[in-house]
Amino acid sequence: MSQALLTTHVSSALKTLDIEIGGLKDLKKALSDSGLGSSFERAVDAFNTTKGRIIVTGIGKSGYVARKIAATFVSTGTSALYLHPGEASHGDLGIISSEDVVFAITWSGTTQELSDIVNFCAVNRYQLVVATAHPKSWIGKAADICLTLPMVREACPNELAPTSSTTMQMVLGDSLAVALIEARGFSPQSFGVLHPGGLLGARLTTLDKVMGTGEALPMVPLDATLRSATIEMSRKRYGCTAVVDQNDRLVGAFTDGDLRRSIAVNDLDDRIQSHMSPNPVTASPKMMAVHALSLMNDNAVSVLFVTEQDDRLIGIVHMHDLVRLGIG
Repeated sequence: MSQALLTTHVSSALKTLDIEIGGLKDLKKALSDSGLGSSFERAVDAFNTTKGRIIVTGIGKSGYVARKIAATFVSTGTSALYLHPGEASHGDLGIISSEDVVFAITWSGTTQELSDIVNFCAVNRYQLVVATAHPKSWIGKAADICLTLPMVREACPNELAPTSSTTMQMVLGDSLAVALIEARGFSPQSFGVLHPGGLLGARLTTLDKVMGTGEALPMVPLDATLRSATIEMSRKRYGCTAVVDQNDRLVGAFTDGDLRRSIAVNDLDDRIQSHMSPNPVTASPKMMAVHALSLMNDNAVSVLFVTEQDDRLIGIVHMHDLVRLGIG
């Protein structure tokens, strides 16, 4: 490919980015300087307080945006679903209940395919939120809350294909979802519950899901000998053993390194207390796996002992356990 042709294509891409970024700047200004901010607050309150779901709808490119927004709501703890206007007109209007809020997305405001859903909301007095660039359109006037988007130039050279407009719709949806996350105090742990699979689920897994417990947990009492601690460490796979007091509180750790330093110069019947490493690195059972891996790296250790608030030992995690999750 010639440099001239490459330059032409890159130039086109940069122009597209400039136009779409300009649209997002207009959206930001509208949220802060005009009535959109007030409508946005009302929409978030409506979505946050509904006892039902958010029924997101739209058709064409706006329909694809609506699907994505509904999926983002669901994945962040807000009950939602996408309703196709065509299917709604052929029996699926029954999906909408009195406790739901309908969120319709249409750039032009003239989308006739949405008329059955809008009329259904009007007849049943169901709450309707609309996002459109034309608030004086029939659907804008029918809305209980109208999110008026600023007019934007499409990046398409013919100014026909939805480009900048769908970017603006998508970002509006993300903004609504994030506002709901903050309004509901949706935590990383809550996110992990809804994303158990894949890398995201792995990163949000907590240590209590992966730690070794019971017979798998290497542990000796404070009065154990160097010999018995070495045997316990060799029996288990972690390359160390915890040292605990009579109440199972963690007081130290005996590692391979401690063994190498001790075995050449000490009696194997010495008490482990003289050879253990005090104050081993610990973590709580609800620490996320990704944070645990950072803690290991920061402290140059390959093992974390998991303790409760009273320092009672309840588990152990090796770096390999976390790497196997796919977060290493």
